[in-house]
Amino acid sequence: MNTARMPFIYRHLAVMPDVHLGKGSTIGSVIPTQGAIIPAAVGVDIGCGMMAVRTTLSAQDLPDQLFELRSAIERAVPHGRTSKRNQRDQGAWDTPPVSVDSMWASLVPGFERITGKYARLKKTNNYKHLGTLGTGNHFIEVCLDQVDRVWFMLHSGSRGVGNAIGTYFIELAQADMRHHIANLPDRDLAYFEEGSEHFEDYVEAVGWAQDYARRNRAVMMQNVIAAARKVIAKPFRADVEAVNCHHN
Repeated sequence: MNTARMPFIYRHLAVMPDVHLGKGSTIGSVIPTQGAIIPAAVGVDIGCGMMAVRTTLSAQDLPDQLFELRSAIERAVPHGRTSKRNQRDQGAWDTPPVSVDSMWASLVPGFERITGKYARLKKTNNYKHLGTLGTGNHFIEVCLDQVDRVWFMLHSGSRGVGNAIGTYFIELAQADMRHHIANLPDRDLAYFEEGSEHFEDYVEAVGWAQDYARRNRAVMMQNVIAAARKVIAKPFRADVEAVNCHHN
């Protein structure tokens, strides 16, 4: 209701069956705006989404015991998080593989444009988080469709750097509105008006974070497929059909 009261909501706000409280607004909602954007409504896992690929395998091609397959995938994709100081984060690469290097190279020009203006974003988990899963509700799954074909599916987003971008621009929106924030239904509904400097910069940063998230999922999927090939005896293809889409 707070979000729906904002004057730039375009026609209406829609909520999904899983809607639940988020930062200022709700997670599980579609918030179309015109002439303004609310960074907290976009959130801090910018570009979070799903990737799924269908393989030429069927259920009977999988090993009877799946522990070895699961273990191979866990070794291939960094996941989780180690938060203790002076300890390597288990959710990041120690030395990123070549597949990460090539993906990161394509992201560097955009990252340098953004950090040229917002230097604080340089000191984030970016390069070493590319191709990693994270925590929370992020997952990797080997699954079957209605006719027992094998798919690999995963859910993740823009990792540490996306979180930093989201958090920073939420703070900027609140700072820009410091004289008017008391008039908002919730301070986390602070927004940028279209045409303002921070609006344009935020849109660029969101686009970059979404590109990072899409590439993050692509690298993970490459490594999941490679890991599966070491365990599953039958040769297979994994380029039959693919989906890679953002839901944030």
